[in-house]
Amino acid sequence: MKRTSTRLSDGRELFYFDHDDGAVRELTDPRQLPQVSTASRMRHDPLLDEWVVMASHRQSRTYLPPADLCPLCPSGDGKETEIPSSDYDVAVFENRFPSLSMGAASDETGTPLVSVQAAAGRCEVVCFSSDHAASFASFPPEQARLVLEAWADRTAELSALPGVEQVFCFENRGEEIGVTLSHPHGQIYAYPFVTPRTRRMLDVARRYSSEHGGNLFADILAEERAGERVVVTSRHWTAFVPAAARWPVEVHLYPHRQVPDIPSLTDDERDDFVAIYLDVLSRFDLLYASPLPYISAWHQAPVNTDRDVAYLHLQLFSIRRAADKLKYLAGSESAMGAFITDVLPEDVAEQLRRVR
Repeated sequence: MKRTSTRLSDGRELFYFDHDDGAVRELTDPRQLPQVSTASRMRHDPLLDEWVVMASHRQSRTYLPPADLCPLCPSGDGKETEIPSSDYDVAVFENRFPSLSMGAASDETGTPLVSVQAAAGRCEVVCFSSDHAASFASFPPEQARLVLEAWADRTAELSALPGVEQVFCFENRGEEIGVTLSHPHGQIYAYPFVTPRTRRMLDVARRYSSEHGGNLFADILAEERAGERVVVTSRHWTAFVPAAARWPVEVHLYPHRQVPDIPSLTDDERDDFVAIYLDVLSRFDLLYASPLPYISAWHQAPVNTDRDVAYLHLQLFSIRRAADKLKYLAGSESAMGAFITDVLPEDVAEQLRRVR
């Protein structure tokens, strides 16, 4: 793998990840871009003890452009995009409309109850391929492995930035999910706090360890591997529908070895992940007549806390509950956070096993 770094005309970093060590990419961005907004701020919710990011400048971000105006395609034929090169394998760059920015500043003082801070962090876009019509499920293993290497590289570098507490790699696919660019891509958020879901999981895991010994995630994996909700398993990974799945189609992928984050995976574990992930994604696309919209979310350990109890895993889920129906978060889910599911996890696991 070859990594090449440069900067776009407004100062944002861009990284090319290439299969071929001899690949040559265009490093000069000819555009004249205005500086990126650094107005993001965070307000602390005293009721839930959570930070909420305010990034009003994102209202003007690019929204569902036609393919010939896609900002994630390579530049060429008179079209200048976020990628200056006429071709690329994988490209990663700082988001032009970031929720979090290392240069963020806020003059809001807050109140005794509601603290306010600049939303200092970083948001990056990961372009999985130069092919606008591709999808992750369609990638050959070597392309998926290159994306995984980019995730590992960026996780390590972003974790080293001052003030970063958690790095989150994810993909949103499908307009039903809220995707605003159809080009195959994902994002990475480097948060200045530990996110609510991660903090909750690790608090529960810490309590479980104190009361029962052992690791909660490892015990969940062991129980699932012995049960009926496994979709596919391999030497180093198991994909299963969790017993208390919240989403109509939800699969978790766990490595058999406890590791805190993507950079900690061995080469064999990385190769094996690629095989099992592409398998599961293909099942998602075959479940109904059209590909499932989904969110693919890496759960990594925080940078500075609870790394001894954390357990890297991937959560893959869709809001489609039937071929022609979507699950909308209604009163119980949205207001109370109490999920009610329309399908049994065991049935979903059986359906996914069959669609090969």
